[in-house]
Amino acid sequence: MALTRRSHEVVSRTGIVFVDTNVLLAATEPRRADHEAAKRVLDDWPKRGVRLCTSEQILREYLVVATRPVEVNGLGLNVANARENVAAIRARMRFLEETFSVFARLQALLGSVDCSGKQVHDANVVATALTHDVESLVTANVDDFLRFDNFVQVLALDD
Repeated sequence: MALTRRSHEVVSRTGIVFVDTNVLLAATEPRRADHEAAKRVLDDWPKRGVRLCTSEQILREYLVVATRPVEVNGLGLNVANARENVAAIRARMRFLEETFSVFARLQALLGSVDCSGKQVHDANVVATALTHDVESLVTANVDDFLRFDNFVQVLALDD
């Protein structure tokens, strides 16, 4: 479907971009390498007319990493602060529900794209986006999503 582009060249036919967990984590933590790029996605893209969205899987993953100790690549937040962040994220973005249609789309993707194990989480992100007519996603982990580039445009989070 689409080539991978650098994030500052965002192009989306629908004007909607799915935001991956690592973008939210980087935006939260100033010490993360992609912090400034992530802040630009969250702060500047909506000003340019891009609508951002995410899903319950992404928010669940955010809570896992946000409350994990810094020593093991977490943010070290307490649960209350992490939940406040999730509420703020929900207020800023369209929330895509994970319905049975998403599961059916996931099943179809798994039948057409070679992925297994933890890669199924990435397939579910793509299935959620596609079920809700979102054709682009922004991530710091481009390589994780390249196998789906026939289905969704992968935008690289970068400086």
